[in-house]
This record gives sequence, structure tokens and C-alpha cells, in this order.
Amino acid sequence: MGVEPGGGVLTGADDQVSRRGFLTEALKLLAREAGGMLAEQVAPRRHFRPPGALPEPAFLAACTRCGYCVEACPVGAIVTAPSSAGLAAATPVIIPETEPCIACDGMFCATVCPTGALVAPADGWARERLGFLDLDTDRCIAFQGIECGVCVRVCPIGPAALDLDAKGRPVIGAACVGCGVCVRACVTSPSSLTLTLNER
Repeated sequence: MGVEPGGGVLTGADDQVSRRGFLTEALKLLAREAGGMLAEQVAPRRHFRPPGALPEPAFLAACTRCGYCVEACPVGAIVTAPSSAGLAAATPVIIPETEPCIACDGMFCATVCPTGALVAPADGWARERLGFLDLDTDRCIAFQGIECGVCVRVCPIGPAALDLDAKGRPVIGAACVGCGVCVRACVTSPSSLTLTLNER
């Protein structure tokens, strides 16, 4: 016999049912977690995706390769992955060093998606991250005392994402969405700014 949370008494049979139900739910949860980890291993994110993309396994399942997002991008930043991309072949990708996303207010690529593979967040770009920006201070000429600021001037988000400190050196802010505009605009070769994939 056992005691229910509300104070009632469980018989032996009821106790067994309760334990069986708990174990069943625990096994379901474990299976879901294991399935999610397996999916991430089978289909890890290897490409920069348009804004609003689902986690990679769900994105690959939902995307029908219709191309609407490619056509909707105002700067042609979205292209389709080549056949060599395996499961990701023909899905929309962004190659920031070639043509970065400009973080447009309309997020047109996501709004035209008919399947939900891309979903425009209700708060827009507030929490959307295409990638994570890093600055090589050894390469950046502003850290060598040379006036520049090109990266800051081209940033589509503004000072909350990329600004200059009192010495005229770039500082990456919390609002950076990882669009890559600054990476391509950087005057050093290779660029002093690099993007790391958001592997969600």
C-alpha cells in the first residue's frame, strides 16, 4: 500500500499501476531525448540558414525546396545548397562571405514560407541569431591605431549590435544577429570578423 499526494491510500494494485505509468512516461521522455540527439548527429547543421529556421532535423523535414524564400530575399542572399550537401541538397542557405543577409525588417523569406520550415519570430530580430560574430583584434587595423570603422557603418542593426569604443575600436554588442554584413565589408584580408554557425 502507498499514500497518494492528496492523502488517499493506494492499494497494492493501484500502486503498481502508478509505478507502471511513471516508468512508461519516463521511458517516453528518454526516447524523445535520445531521438533528438540522434537526429542532431544524423542531420547536424552545416549551413547558415535564413532567419526563422527550425532546428535542423525539423527544418529538413518541413522544407519542400519550393524556392519561395530564395525569390523573396531582396538582396539575393539566399541560394540553394548543392547536390553534394546530402540531406540538405536544394534547401535554402546563406553564404555570408558571398552575399550576407541584410536583416531586413520584413523578414520576407520567413513570411512567404508555406510549410513552417521558416517562421518569422513575433519579436522580429530581437532574439534571432543566424550565427555568432567574433573579432580578431590582432588583425583588425583599428587595434593598431588606424582609424577605420567600416564594419560599424555597414551594420544593419546599429550600435546595439556593433559599435566603436572610445578609442575607435569595434565592440560586438548583444544585439548582433550574425548576419555577416560586417564580415564581408571588413577591409582586412582575410576579414578580421568571422561568423560561427548557430548549430541549433
